[in-house]
Amino acid sequence: MLEVKEVEAVIEAILFAVGESVEAGRIAEAIGQDAESVKNIVRNMMIRYEEDNRGIQIIEVGNSFQLCTKSNMYEYLIKIAHVPKKHILTDVLLETLSIIAYKQPITRSEIEKIRGVNCDHPVNKLVEYNLIQEMGRLDAPGRPILFGTTEDFLRYFGIGTLDDLPILNQEKIEDYKQEAEEEIQMVLSL
Repeated sequence: MLEVKEVEAVIEAILFAVGESVEAGRIAEAIGQDAESVKNIVRNMMIRYEEDNRGIQIIEVGNSFQLCTKSNMYEYLIKIAHVPKKHILTDVLLETLSIIAYKQPITRSEIEKIRGVNCDHPVNKLVEYNLIQEMGRLDAPGRPILFGTTEDFLRYFGIGTLDDLPILNQEKIEDYKQEAEEEIQMVLSL
């Protein structure tokens, strides 16, 4: 049986080599441990990485872990690496993304019904940015595509799971609906 330091080294090597998130269960299988033990070991590693003020960190995304560079190292990285393409999320993209995040799985027509306008462009951009993905098809006429968020969405917004999304205040939602209806009436009266 491996000692804790050896287990940590193996986990670090796995996360580095894979380069994307790895489920705790897969790591556990690889090192002959149970998933809960792996989670505890990795979380302790995360704390030590932070305390040691290292340039890398381990992040938890759902039931997976990923080794990545700390965001405050970006300015140094761009001096020697190609500048990664920075995706700009406009208000339209953010609005569409929030609808998908809170209502997923959701079809394009359901998004359009909520937004009140065509959403082809924002949905296509969010798919291109890998913030949303096809989650399957609705069992209805035409079999429309169902969309949901991706792991990149969780990473981009620094949340572990969808349960970490802010809870919407129902009173505020009603206020927004009222404002939207008033705006529609104003536009229609012109």
